[in-house]
Amino acid sequence: MFNIISYILFLSITSYVTVDVGRRCYREGKAYLKYLLHDESLCLTINRLLLGSYYLVNLGYIAVSLAFWGKIGSMEEVVTVTAGRIGNIILILCVLHYLNLLTFYFLRKKLTLK
Repeated sequence: MFNIISYILFLSITSYVTVDVGRRCYREGKAYLKYLLHDESLCLTINRLLLGSYYLVNLGYIAVSLAFWGKIGSMEEVVTVTAGRIGNIILILCVLHYLNLLTFYFLRKKLTLK
């Protein structure tokens, strides 16, 4: 019973976070990519690829996370396990986001040196 409650909480919160953050990064990322690359069609293509990759990584991690979920025996465990899993997803996405920003920064630096 507690596992089902935890699954529902986990899936609803991670779904909201995934869609909301994906939309925000896609919308705001256009301007950042245009600033870095100065080619609108290339920027839109890269932005769509990043959004698709973002959704695939997120869905994959959520599926793997659910597959290795242990037995939950109390409401306290529901909160701690669910919060821990959601926190892991958010931290992983944060690291990936900053790696993307650094990659594009260094790519831009390399392009301006030529």
